[in-house]
Amino acid sequence: MPVPVIEFSDERLPNGLRLLVAEDHLAPVVAVHVWYNVGSKHEVPGKTGFAHLFEHVMFQGSANVGKAEHMALVQAAGGTLNGTTWLDRTNYFETLPSHQLELALWLEADRMGTLLDALSQENLDNQREVVKNEKRWSYDNRPYGSWQEKVFGHLYPDDHPYHHPTIGSMADLDAASLEDVGAFFRTYYAPNNATVAVVGDCERGQVRAWADRYFGPIPANPAIPPLPDMSLPPHLGEERRETVEDRVPLTRIFIGYRAPAYGDPALDPLDIAAQLLSGGKGSRLHRRLVREERLAQEVDCGSWGFVGGASVFLGIVTVRPGVDAAAVEAAFHEELERLAAEPPSEDEVARAKALIEADELGSLARVEERARRLAEYAGLFDDPGLINSLLPRYLAISAEQIRDAARAVFRADNRVVLTYVPASAGDATTEEAA
Repeated sequence: MPVPVIEFSDERLPNGLRLLVAEDHLAPVVAVHVWYNVGSKHEVPGKTGFAHLFEHVMFQGSANVGKAEHMALVQAAGGTLNGTTWLDRTNYFETLPSHQLELALWLEADRMGTLLDALSQENLDNQREVVKNEKRWSYDNRPYGSWQEKVFGHLYPDDHPYHHPTIGSMADLDAASLEDVGAFFRTYYAPNNATVAVVGDCERGQVRAWADRYFGPIPANPAIPPLPDMSLPPHLGEERRETVEDRVPLTRIFIGYRAPAYGDPALDPLDIAAQLLSGGKGSRLHRRLVREERLAQEVDCGSWGFVGGASVFLGIVTVRPGVDAAAVEAAFHEELERLAAEPPSEDEVARAKALIEADELGSLARVEERARRLAEYAGLFDDPGLINSLLPRYLAISAEQIRDAARAVFRADNRVVLTYVPASAGDATTEEAA
C-alpha cells in the first residue's frame, strides 16, 4: 500500500508565529492545534510545575473571554477541546465544524495575547488547588503513582531538566506568586515560540487572513532564554535498583533504559523492537511471560521519545500472585538479551511493521492527529515534513538494525529496575511515611 502524502503550507507571520495549513475537504470538520515550545524542561529549581499550572490557567479567561467560557463556546459550537503539558511542550487543541474555525482561532489568539488581563489571585489560587489535587490523585495516592518520578530520577542526573516531574512539587506550587506566573507567561507564551496547525475543511488563504487578523498584533518576545546543555552519555554507566514497599495490589516491575533522543533515527528500530516484544498476544514477552510460563499478569514496553539528550525505553511487568519477582525479571531480561544477540525473523519484522503501519495510517486519517503531528514536528525539529517521511523510515528498518539497536540499549549497565511490592499486612507504609 503506498504511503499517503499530506500536502501542507508552511509560513510565518511577521511576529514569528509559525502557521501550518493542510486542506482536507472530505468532511466538514477542522482541527486547530497550538503548540508552545515550553514544557517542564524549561522550569528552574524552586519553580517546578509552572508549565502544567499554566495549562490550567489558560482556561480561566482572557481579556474578551470569561472564566471557563473558552470551553463553553467551543462545546456550544459542536466542538471538542483540551490541552496537555509534557517535558518538551505544552499544547492546546480544538476539533469543530469547519464553519466555526474562525471562532477557534480567535479564542486561541485572545488567550495568547491577553491572558494576563484576566489573571487574578483568585484564579491562580483556584487552579493551584486543582493541580495539587491532581497531584494527590494521580501521583501521591495512586498505586504505583510515583514510578515515573523515580525512574526518571535515576535515568537523568539531578541537574538535568528531565529529572523532575512535570506535575511539580507541592512546595513550589504553594510558593508560586502572581508575579512569578505572569513572568512565566510573558517569557514563553509568545507568537515566536508557538506553532499553529490547521487541518481539515478550510481554505489556506482564509486561514492566513484570520491568523494575520487575530495573532498578528501580538508582539514577539525576542528574549526567550535558551535551554541549558541537555546532552547525556548514551548509557547510564551502571544498573540502579530500588524496591518500594507500598499499598499496591500486586508486585510490579518497571525497567527503564536510556535510549537515543527523539528524532534520532537510531531510536526508530527500538519502536519496531517494542512491537516484537510486547505488541499483542503473539509478541515475545506476552507469549512467554503471560501465556506459556504464566509468570506475569501483563507486560508492556515501548519508547518515550524526548529531544533533550536521551529518551526512555520502558518495560512494565505485573507479577502474577505467588510468583517470584526475581524469576519474572530474569525472564524479561532474557528476552531482551535474545533480541540483542540475533536478528528477529523476517516474519516477526513483517508483523511488527504491519502493526506500526496500520496504527500510523489509522492515526493520520484523523484531522486532529495530522494537526498535532505537523505542530509537533515543526516545534521540536523545525521539520513538519516528518509527517510524510517517518513511516517510510520505519518500513525501511532491517532485522539487523533492530538487533544492533537492542544490543546498544538493552545493557545491564544502562538500566533502572524499580520494583513495587505490596506492604506487609498491617503495615501502613507509604512513600510519604518512608
